[in-house]
Amino acid sequence: MNNTMNLPDSLAHNRVIFTHFDSYSMALLFPRWGTTLLWPAALPENATPMAAPPAEVGPEHASDAVKQAAVDACGLNADEVELAPDFNHWAQTPDGPVRIHLLRFTTPDAPKATMAALGGEMKPMSLLRGSAMSELALLREVYNRLVGGTG
Repeated sequence: MNNTMNLPDSLAHNRVIFTHFDSYSMALLFPRWGTTLLWPAALPENATPMAAPPAEVGPEHASDAVKQAAVDACGLNADEVELAPDFNHWAQTPDGPVRIHLLRFTTPDAPKATMAALGGEMKPMSLLRGSAMSELALLREVYNRLVGGTG
């Protein structure tokens, strides 16, 4: 599902990075859909990083609503997905600001079959070369938070 059409409005102005981190094996995996690491679609090519808006986040960018919309659209168990509320990244696009959210699977094993059913393939960072540099930079921050203990 690499298309924002027919998705709830809460997903039209948001993207999600899904991840699974196994603290026992230190395995950190991300799903990739084609060439993008963002769900439900890559950012437009002309998107640029931006600071978080100075005003309070509106309902179209609310993390809890985005989590619920992603859970519903992907058929996930909400109890097995954890929102990282302090992951606060934004991009400016021709259609306005897009917020990027981090959702972490809390299951013992990575949900490879679930992501495959959605067209994604779970991979470690080392196998994600060729992805957009802006997306890899976001994954580096996720890595630093989860593996490096900075978040």
